[in-house]
Amino acid sequence: MSRVLVVNAGSTSLKLSAVDEGGAWERLDSLERVPAKVAAVAHRIVHGGPRFREPVVVDEEVEAAFAELGELAPLHNPPALAALDEARRALPNLPHVAVFDTAFHATIPDEASAYAVPRRWREEWHIRRYGFQGLSVQWASERVRVPRLVVCHLGGGCSVTAVSDGRSVDTTMGFSPLEGVPMATRSGSIDVEIALHLIRTGKLGLEEVERALESESGLLGLSGTTARVEELERSGDAAARLALDVFAHRVAAAVAAMAVSLGGLDAIVFTAGIGEGSARVRSDVCRRLSFLGVELDPDANAAARPDADVAAPHTAVRVVVVQAREDVVAARAARALLGLPAQAAIEPLVTRRT
Repeated sequence: MSRVLVVNAGSTSLKLSAVDEGGAWERLDSLERVPAKVAAVAHRIVHGGPRFREPVVVDEEVEAAFAELGELAPLHNPPALAALDEARRALPNLPHVAVFDTAFHATIPDEASAYAVPRRWREEWHIRRYGFQGLSVQWASERVRVPRLVVCHLGGGCSVTAVSDGRSVDTTMGFSPLEGVPMATRSGSIDVEIALHLIRTGKLGLEEVERALESESGLLGLSGTTARVEELERSGDAAARLALDVFAHRVAAAVAAMAVSLGGLDAIVFTAGIGEGSARVRSDVCRRLSFLGVELDPDANAAARPDADVAAPHTAVRVVVVQAREDVVAARAARALLGLPAQAAIEPLVTRRT
């Protein structure tokens, strides 16, 4: 049975896993411990820009083109490209395939992807909403197959995406992974005049503003102590409560906005570290969405382990906790592109129209 090595480089971490044809995976410590029967390497690349909307076999020309995309996602693409270069040197005899987080969002219509900025910005400089975390959203949409789905990927980075019949139609992250709901250390959307004001008045320099918005804001900035939700939940500090309240409020507001793009709501998915691990966050978000018919089963939510439906039995809108498996999607894409034996079909958890 052939395997695909998946290289998932984030802004602060590197995850390596070998995924077989059945979707089973083995976590690896380093490229020096790659097991036998690995037939290819799949690389998660955060930003594909306007050019890369499909998986692509990596060669020198493609890797050079990737380098130009670094400025679009300065925290994410450079580590991914460094990992790509290291893997190609360590495993030169295997084909390497790049799979893009932005690709799943290529179906977002113009009304949702266009910013209200001058035409030159949009047409010459490709300023638009790209969307991110697409591999995770795609996996969630395959596990929960309903016509009108909202996926809340809540981890170190956070996004909320509207998926209509399996296609992304709107999402909170935009030109960069900084936009949208608050995250662990990223601010999410703020009034752009705040940054301009701080720079214009000399209070902060450009690099200081960038560092603050990327690394000192979000849950960390609100609490002043930690970005870890489990620590905030244990704290009795007012700032910790504020951080959790702001986070739940913004995520719930984003879900409601995505329901507008979908014309209704059949299911909500919570995935990634916070989405899978925090019953309180799920409860706080869903409580704010009760006007849309969202209601949790408190016991099921408290005891939930992915993958699980935690909605109250009588409600029309399902609420599902799904384990994030970007590696399966990346490995499958590499297999399809290279003509390797196909991966086993995904068994959906929820399929019915509710």
